[in-house]
Amino acid sequence: MAGRPRSGPGRGWLLRLVIAFAFAQGAVSMARPAVSYRALALGADETAVGVIAGVYALLPLFVAVPLGRRTDHGRCAPLLPLGVLLISGGCALSGLVSSLPAMAAWSGVMGLGHLCFVIGAQSIVARQSAPHEQDRNFGHFTIGASLGQLIGPIAAGALISGQGGALGRTSALALLVSAGVCAVALTSLWRIEHRRTTGTRPRAEGKVPVRAILGARGVPAGILISMAVLSATDILTAYLPVVGEHRSIAPATVGLLLSLRAAATIACRLVMTPLLRLLGRRALLTTSCLLAGLLCAGVALPVSVPVLAVMLAVLGFCLGVGQPLSMTTVVRAAPDGARSTALALRLTGNRLGQVAAPAAAGLIAGAVGVAAPFVLLGVGLVGAAGLGLRGEGRTGPSPADAPATDAVSDRSNRRSAPGGCPRDRHADRSPRSGG
Repeated sequence: MAGRPRSGPGRGWLLRLVIAFAFAQGAVSMARPAVSYRALALGADETAVGVIAGVYALLPLFVAVPLGRRTDHGRCAPLLPLGVLLISGGCALSGLVSSLPAMAAWSGVMGLGHLCFVIGAQSIVARQSAPHEQDRNFGHFTIGASLGQLIGPIAAGALISGQGGALGRTSALALLVSAGVCAVALTSLWRIEHRRTTGTRPRAEGKVPVRAILGARGVPAGILISMAVLSATDILTAYLPVVGEHRSIAPATVGLLLSLRAAATIACRLVMTPLLRLLGRRALLTTSCLLAGLLCAGVALPVSVPVLAVMLAVLGFCLGVGQPLSMTTVVRAAPDGARSTALALRLTGNRLGQVAAPAAAGLIAGAVGVAAPFVLLGVGLVGAAGLGLRGEGRTGPSPADAPATDAVSDRSNRRSAPGGCPRDRHADRSPRSGG
C-alpha cells in the first residue's frame, strides 16, 4: 500500500513561530499589568485604567480587515517583524512617558503591533496546515501565547513593587524590560513562510464581500466565542491587579496567579487532541465555555488566595479551548480566497471586545465595585456556551484524507485517493487559499 503524501514541508516553521509568539506575547503580557500599575501610580482611577486598557485594542479595529485582505493575496511573513517592532516601541515609550493620554496612545501602538503579528502568524498556520492538522497546529500555535502569558506576569510581578513614586519607577522598568523581551522574537523569524505555499496560490478574481464572509454559517459563532474568551482573559490580566490592590494581595502574588492561569491553558492545549476525540468539538467547546463562565463570575467572591488560585487554574484550562477551536471554525467556514480576511474579522471582534469590555468594566467597577466586571464576563461566557451548541459551517475533509501543499501533491492526491474518487474541493484549495 502506498504511503500517504507528506502534508507539509516539516514542522520546524511551526516551532520557530511558537517561539517567536512566546516572546512577543510574553512582552505584551508583561506590559499590560505594568501599564495598569503605572497608570495607578500616575493617579488613574479604576475607570481610567479601563479606558487605557481599551485603547490598546482601538487602533487595530480600523486596520484588521485591510491587513487581512492584503494577506489573502500576498505574503504573511512581513507582518511578523513589523509587529515585533511596534510592540517593542509601544512598551518602551509607555514606560518613558509620564502622562495618562500618552500612555494610552503608546498602549494603542502596542496593540497595533500585536495585531500585525497575530494576523500574519495565524494566516501562516492556516495556509501551511492540512485540514486535518488545523486543530492540532492552531492548538500548538496558541501554546506560544500561553507561554508568554505564563512568564510575562511573573516577570512583571517580580519587577513591580512599592507604592507611589516607587511603583511608578518599577512599573516603568518592567515596561522597558518587556520591550527588550519582544525584540528577542526577531531571532526566530526565519524560514517560517514557505515559497511554494505562496507562489502556487492563485489570486482571487475579486474581493469576497465582508457581508458574505460574516454570512457563512459558523463564522459569526466563531467570532463571538473568541470575543468572549479573549475578553475574559483580557479583563483578568488588566483587572486582577486592581482586585489585588483592594484585597491587599501583593503584585508578585497577582503575577503568580495570572501565570497559574496561563499554565493551565498550556496544559489544556497540550491535551487538545485527546479531548476532541473523547468529547467531540461541539461538546468540548460548550462545556468549557459554560464552566469558564461560572468560574469567572466566582472571581467576584471574596475568597482566600489559595481558593482563588484553584479557581484560576480551572478557569485557565477551560479558556484554553476557545481560541484554537474558534480559529479552526472560522477557517473552515470562510469562503475560499478569504480565509485571512475571516481571521482578521475574528481578530476585529476580539479587539472590539477588548475595547468595549475594559471600558464597560471600568464603568461598572467605578459604580459597583472592582469585582463586578467578572460577573459580566461570566454572563458573556455562558452566552458563548450557547453559541457552541449551534452547528458549525462547512467542515474540512476527514482525517483520513491526505492534504496537499502544492500543485504537484494536489494532482498526486487526486490520482491516489481511496476508491479513485477526487478529494474534497475545499481540501484541495485549503493550503493555498490565503489562511
